[in-house]
Amino acid sequence: MTLSDLPADLLAERPHLFSSATMLVKAGDLARMQELIAAVERVVALLAWQKKVGAGGTAYAATGVFMGYDFHLTEAGPQLIEINTNAGGGLLAALQAERDDVLDAYVAMFRAEHGARPLQMLAIVDEAPQSQYLYPEFLGFQKLFATHGIRAVICDPDELLLCHGGLWYEETKIDLVYNRLTDFAFGEPPQAALREAYLQAAATITPHPRVHARYADKRNLIALTDDALLGGWGVDTATRRILLAGIPRTEGVDAARADDFWARRKQLFFKPAAGFGSRAAYRGDKLTKRVFEEILVGGYVAQALALPSTVPVAVGEEMIELKADIRNYVYRGTVQLVAARLYQGQTTNFRTPGGGFAKVVSA
Repeated sequence: MTLSDLPADLLAERPHLFSSATMLVKAGDLARMQELIAAVERVVALLAWQKKVGAGGTAYAATGVFMGYDFHLTEAGPQLIEINTNAGGGLLAALQAERDDVLDAYVAMFRAEHGARPLQMLAIVDEAPQSQYLYPEFLGFQKLFATHGIRAVICDPDELLLCHGGLWYEETKIDLVYNRLTDFAFGEPPQAALREAYLQAAATITPHPRVHARYADKRNLIALTDDALLGGWGVDTATRRILLAGIPRTEGVDAARADDFWARRKQLFFKPAAGFGSRAAYRGDKLTKRVFEEILVGGYVAQALALPSTVPVAVGEEMIELKADIRNYVYRGTVQLVAARLYQGQTTNFRTPGGGFAKVVSA
């Protein structure tokens, strides 16, 4: 399967989805990213962590497809800025890199999520999927699964029905839901059937609310950069050293400390704890007083600023510098693919000429 298997008209409507640039990343930095991912996995496996983040709910074997560990490359080494549970773009990046081995690993991952049972029918679920910017990826997954004998439908969550002990799309029973929703708790009315299917284990849902609570709630970064707390849980010295060196210190924003945060704002990046992507995230040096007042009551975290590296990219006859975010696509602690997202502005986007997904090559 190649990029040419995706609808050309949809790709043409998204001219900044792929960058022609190649991102060179030092082998040592790639190794340090993997080392930090392994350190996070060791902490997340602790019972104390499960209690801390309240990751209860159904006892799923599914561990969550497409974990995304996002890094900025700095003079101090790679810095983990956030973890995402339904990181988009994994298929697109693999097609861009022409990695058939990664595509095979993706299919094996979905089968592993479903356990020993045959995986025959899958639903790719998102809100108004045809309107999503990464809709071409949904179509790509549908084609990929078909080549491996797995049927897949693309649908809204409210097109699913829970009955007769199973989850159904029209007259077809669904084995597994590939969840692309950003309502991580399935709390909105259109997700009612999906939420009940998750609670009743009527179908495999991946990723699911428990995975998000364990990994991607940004308040988790507060604990991962709290040396005393980690030590109290019995986390070994070497693991704590890796975490503290590789994750910018993160704090919960407290209105009682408003003056302190405002004074330090130029060294901080503010993110909504339960947000996704880059929505409502702000560099402190760009803040207005009005926005800061909203942050104080909005459930935010403040992370020490770790500026991204830049890459020279040719746009027409001009060379420009684009910022780079390095995403590790991870499954059960194993890095499947590393890709870059190139952009201009405060946060990643697909609106920058010359930007988009870029190949990563070890230097």
